[in-house]
Amino acid sequence: MHGIRMTPFRADLRPADALLIVDVQPDFCPSGALPIPRGDAVIPVINELIDAAVAAAIPIYASRDWHPAHHLSFRKHGGPWPPHCVQDTPGAAMHPLLRLPPSAFVITKGSRLDIDQYSAFDQTGAAKHMRDRGVTRVWVAGLALDVCVKATVLDARKEGFDVNVLAAGCRPVTPEGGEQAKADMVAAGAAWVE
Repeated sequence: MHGIRMTPFRADLRPADALLIVDVQPDFCPSGALPIPRGDAVIPVINELIDAAVAAAIPIYASRDWHPAHHLSFRKHGGPWPPHCVQDTPGAAMHPLLRLPPSAFVITKGSRLDIDQYSAFDQTGAAKHMRDRGVTRVWVAGLALDVCVKATVLDARKEGFDVNVLAAGCRPVTPEGGEQAKADMVAAGAAWVE
């Protein structure tokens, strides 16, 4: 089958699964405000995951950073990051090459003025929403592996979900951070899927 790349996990998707795509937004891709090295390389992989999830009729969730302009995570307000994913800017949108279906559930995080929210489960209602739909296992991919993906995976485990992290669908801020994130997630009981 020339030119077609099969997804090896396709047959393993089951009705109690969900796909969770973390922060695939222009600001985290090359030329964005806070670019992750080769961040856009996750998009073709995640689009395959989306196709597989649609074929398996499992729910798809996509989180987004959605910061107010004066967010406390920004350097000028004492935080560690340059301004990024500011509400209603092009950099905060879902990446235009990401083929999210209209049925996808969007999880908005990082919109509070008083705290940062790296995890898609941090005060977003996502865990209850998933449980209400019978989800017990979550497949996770997105950006950045060593920040928001890691926080999301660790919280998913705390919420009692089985978690598979799709390695090809993630990129870290730094290689060292990525290795530590992988170790932390596996130690918490997540499966690392090459």
